[in-house]
Amino acid sequence: MTELFRVPVASTGGHFACTSPAKDVYLLSFQSVPDNRTTSDFLSAYLLSLNIIEAKYPGGVLITTSAIAKFFSNGLDLEHTMSTPDFFRDRFNPIIRKLLTFPMPTIALMNGHAFGAGVFLAAAHDYRIQNGSKGFICLPEVDMGILLPSTLAILVKQKLLAPNVYRDLTLEGRRVNGPEALAYGLVDGLGGLEEVLKLISDRKLIQKSKAGAIGGLKEDAYREIITAIDGYDQDAEWRDALEKRKKADAAKNEELVAQWEKKSGSKL
Repeated sequence: MTELFRVPVASTGGHFACTSPAKDVYLLSFQSVPDNRTTSDFLSAYLLSLNIIEAKYPGGVLITTSAIAKFFSNGLDLEHTMSTPDFFRDRFNPIIRKLLTFPMPTIALMNGHAFGAGVFLAAAHDYRIQNGSKGFICLPEVDMGILLPSTLAILVKQKLLAPNVYRDLTLEGRRVNGPEALAYGLVDGLGGLEEVLKLISDRKLIQKSKAGAIGGLKEDAYREIITAIDGYDQDAEWRDALEKRKKADAAKNEELVAQWEKKSGSKL
């Protein structure tokens, strides 16, 4: 396939490369060694690539996938995330918003492991096809002691998960392979590029962007998520207030237990 354009990921020597496996079908492949961590440079290159496709090419269908066989994306670079001011507001949320409202049908071809932020990127697409023979989907935050930003929790709940599935993935950190992901309803099918192209043909997706309404329809469909993204600062204030209340409640509860121990003579 002829390469349409390439955008570098400066910090790793990686890139986003766009090809066209069929007329008006855009395959955006990314590689940022070793495992496509969602750093600022990676996300900036991702966003620029989407802007180029939207601005310079006819409407059609967007497929995104990894050029690294083992990983779709292994998620956040935690050190980078923690050291980058307003990372989620200024770096991560804009790419989620762009994917959610992209004016073409979007398909994530999950060729390998998708952990943490890799799951969020896939969730922001309209459709997902997972490798049926290798690779896991996993939200490991519960085992890492990390809270999900509310915007991303809403994204996962609305786009992917029934309540019991949300429990299994977020509260247990369960690793889900391709067949399990299909049974859970996390993905629309199993396979590779051939299966993606068949899905595009079967659902007549190329035509869906031609009338110009699909972007606005997505804005309506995903309004709750978009509203949360746009109101990220208010959400952060809510989380700060909640944590303060939890600390105050914990101190009060500890005092009540101490009073009970003193009164009852119990020593626990």
